[in-house]
Amino acid sequence: MPHSPSAKKRQRQNLRSRDRNRATKSEIKTHIRNVLKSISSGDIAAADEQFRVVAKKADQAAAKKTIHRNRASRIKSRLSAKIKTAKA
Repeated sequence: MPHSPSAKKRQRQNLRSRDRNRATKSEIKTHIRNVLKSISSGDIAAADEQFRVVAKKADQAAAKKTIHRNRASRIKSRLSAKIKTAKA
């Protein structure tokens, strides 16, 4: 339990950023699931379109340090590889 005013403010900020970060991470995971579902159903055009959204969201989250930049790169790399193999 924080006692000083600055610690109380810091706690409020942490709670707000935690909610924001959780929402962003959840959104990225949802988009990843959509891409994988499109790939498994054979709809490569939709997977390509959804991949662009995932890449953008992952890069934005990495820029805000919600996720690590290497994780964003890993997400993009793995999804693009799956899309590439699905096209072949």
